[in-house]
Amino acid sequence: MLASGLTYPLFAELLKGLFVEIAERDFRIGGQSPSDSRISLVSGVHRKDVRRLRSAERPPDQVMPEAVSFGAKLVTTWLTDARFLDADGAPRPLARSSSAGEPASFEELVAGRSTDIRPRVVLDEWLRLGIVRVGEGDRLVLNTDAFVPQAGLEEKLFFFSHNLHAHAAAATDNLLGARAAQLERSLIFEGMTEEGVREVEARARQLGSRVLKDLDRLAIERQASEAGSGAPRFRITAGVYFHREPLPAERIPGAKA
Repeated sequence: MLASGLTYPLFAELLKGLFVEIAERDFRIGGQSPSDSRISLVSGVHRKDVRRLRSAERPPDQVMPEAVSFGAKLVTTWLTDARFLDADGAPRPLARSSSAGEPASFEELVAGRSTDIRPRVVLDEWLRLGIVRVGEGDRLVLNTDAFVPQAGLEEKLFFFSHNLHAHAAAATDNLLGARAAQLERSLIFEGMTEEGVREVEARARQLGSRVLKDLDRLAIERQASEAGSGAPRFRITAGVYFHREPLPAERIPGAKA
């Protein structure tokens, strides 16, 4: 936050709004909207601030930037649709247009999702974000870590907030024990060398990508089969992450004092 110029007074004001929002939404009695006094009691935020924050116009929650929404759908198609995969199931490098005589093209990829957006517009944006690069034969190669833009602050901030929320929410649900435990596990290992860490990280990327692609295919199949169902709907987030940090000298196995 400091690196982005977000100072403590601004953060404290944002935090007040968050406490008021959650107290109003999740701490109701009998389904009734709580009074300013009750929210103040539950949250610890002064009643004057509660009144001000509740009356303020709020932006829509969890709004996905258009570039993320449409781009994520295209990447999913590229990663899962057989037309855009090679014999090994990896995303095929695509010719720019269908007139190139190739089995599939970037033009077809975009047209399959929208006829209102020109492929060149999408391509220019994806090149800017680092989602694709131009490879041999002027074919377009998908970044295998997609959809993770290398540039574009709005897109990065969306994924940062969404993923952080989902992980923290799963851990919080498990901590409170209000419902069935959600999947939230990690591996912690200390004392590896840089070379060992690189090997484990490479394997984590390989397996993580495989798991997410498999879950994505399953979710697409279930969504299609449940299209006519009137059952309640849910949003899911499944994630993979890998973090490294240096150990202090006193915690390195075999290090001399």
